[in-house]
Amino acid sequence: MIRSFAIVSYSRFNYINKPVIKGAELLQQLKGQNVLFVSNHQTYFADVAFMFHVMESAIDGHPNELWLRSMLKCPFPQIYFVAAEETMKSGILPKLMGYAGAISIKRTWREAGANIKRKVDGKDTESIKKALDSGWVITFPQGTTKPFADGRKGTAHIIKDYQPIVVPIVINGFRRAFDKKGLFLKKKGTKLEVTIKPPLVLDYSDNVENILHKVMSGIEQSEKYEWRSRN
Repeated sequence: MIRSFAIVSYSRFNYINKPVIKGAELLQQLKGQNVLFVSNHQTYFADVAFMFHVMESAIDGHPNELWLRSMLKCPFPQIYFVAAEETMKSGILPKLMGYAGAISIKRTWREAGANIKRKVDGKDTESIKKALDSGWVITFPQGTTKPFADGRKGTAHIIKDYQPIVVPIVINGFRRAFDKKGLFLKKKGTKLEVTIKPPLVLDYSDNVENILHKVMSGIEQSEKYEWRSRN
């Protein structure tokens, strides 16, 4: 499934638009398990698909580039991403993409466009733990594509409970290039920017509020960065 989607998405990322990747050499230094990538979010699927390209290419010896051969070789298939269950059930294509490594979870705060309040499903956190035990997990702490939205404490709880290496990723340009789902092109020639930062220095015994603050600063979605964007 990863190879199939790679063939479809490669030209959109590498020719129709312009990839600008920084810091991917850091991926070659990470261990193969218990690594949590945290990122801001701009589309449902294009962001994470691009990250798969970046990661597989870097592991295959081509950091900061996109190589289709690397995706076809798929040297490190143990890459997973956290996605809302209702999003993954929203159509045939999302359901197929789920087989590429989705960890479907139930949102505790929103469903079908309405605000809700629901307890965390223990099965969801257990699924994330199993994925961390076997490889890398990509998650989006804001749980929405809205810029500078508040981060969700669930991410901080996962970090505190499972103590993964936490690697921030900052993305830009995907909202301009693709529709909200990230399946259809809106604008060609857009810079698709991905910056992979060094792992966060964390105290796992710290409270979840402080951990979440460090995560949000790492992905440049804290109040400080919102103020900068407005000024």
